[in-house]
Amino acid sequence: MKQAEVAAYFNRFEEAERMYLEMDRRDLAVNLRKKLGDWFRVVQLLKTGSGGGDDVQLEEAWNAIGDYYADRQKWNQAVTYYVQGRNQERLAECHYMLEDYSGLEKMVQFLPENHKLLPDIAGMFVTVGMCLQAVEAYTKCNRVKQAIDCCVHLNQWNMAIDLAKQHNIKEIDTLLAKYAQHLLEKNKTLNAIELYRKASHYLEAAKLLFKIADDEAKKKSKPLRVKKLYVLAALLIEQYHEHVKTSSKSKSKGKTREATSALAGLLEEDSASISDTKLIDNAWRGAEAYHFYILAQRQLYEGYVDAAMNTTLQLRDYDDIIDPADIYALLALASCANRAFGTCSKAFIKLESLETLPTENREQYEQLALEIFTKHTPKDSKGARNDATNYEALLAEGESKLPTCIVTGRTLVDYQFWMCGTCKHCAYESEIPNKTSCPLCHSAMS
Repeated sequence: MKQAEVAAYFNRFEEAERMYLEMDRRDLAVNLRKKLGDWFRVVQLLKTGSGGGDDVQLEEAWNAIGDYYADRQKWNQAVTYYVQGRNQERLAECHYMLEDYSGLEKMVQFLPENHKLLPDIAGMFVTVGMCLQAVEAYTKCNRVKQAIDCCVHLNQWNMAIDLAKQHNIKEIDTLLAKYAQHLLEKNKTLNAIELYRKASHYLEAAKLLFKIADDEAKKKSKPLRVKKLYVLAALLIEQYHEHVKTSSKSKSKGKTREATSALAGLLEEDSASISDTKLIDNAWRGAEAYHFYILAQRQLYEGYVDAAMNTTLQLRDYDDIIDPADIYALLALASCANRAFGTCSKAFIKLESLETLPTENREQYEQLALEIFTKHTPKDSKGARNDATNYEALLAEGESKLPTCIVTGRTLVDYQFWMCGTCKHCAYESEIPNKTSCPLCHSAMS
């Protein structure tokens, strides 16, 4: 043994190794090769020998050989030895350097839950923009917050919202607001609306939709398009009401559950800001305005001039939504066609007094009024049925504000009438049998 050590001292390593092996001290020969860093020879010695600690030492040797190739950036060879040495950390590094992301995905699948390597692999996926794989790795080690942050960082907001809802993360509202702002900055308003709707934030979705409808109305887009936008926004408000009731019911318990939930729902709605309350209370006004505006023109073109005039008279209550010039111009036209020159005269007076009307248009209206009323006395003919006069008479008798039939545009004076289950608007029962859907909100009739 001393001779072997002397040989090793004088760098005669082959001789020293041979002496150790002749003495049946393979362990000393292995240690000698380890000191020299000759791991390839270590592997050969371990494979030809036997012993309890050979597997551990063999793994050490494989890893050392893997390090040898990794230091020289020969990642493919390094992978082979790290696999044999079961060195998951360095194996992940090699896969990353080789851009072998499928290899990293397989590692995530085979690693046990909460393994210390999972966050590191997730971080690797994040650096190359592989959000889904990163989320899978983070969730497997119960790091949901980091998974959500990763989604936000990579602009995968839908995935972030789904994760937050799935794991009941409290910061979901903040996350929603950030994502919505991100979409609005990119002028993706409809995507923001869909996001809020999916997250059951119906009021926020409705606000954005009402803004689109208002903008389209100002641009004087096609009335039918504007009506559809207002209807969709109002339906979101109805969903908001239902959501408030449902959420309050789920919170309340016991015998007084229904009363408590109803009260809770009302209190939650009352807690909304003044602007929100106004929006909620008048959700259907925009849809009503454009519905009657379209209905009046349809009746006029079909020759039902009396019905067109009465429907247009209803539009006077919506001059905050539709341009008053359009309303009174239509009223003047319909009443003139109906030979209700008294109503027509009032419409012209209103048109001429509008401050927003350009001077050129005002002069044209004055000229047209002069031509009409030099030929006709400004009085309504006996045949012209004016619902407004009847309505005012009913109000004088102490009746409260009466609803309007959404089929004909006439004031509802019957005590029995049909009501839509969705938008809660009414119509004469005689007008409904031929309908399959609500004329205003277009929901199917049950």
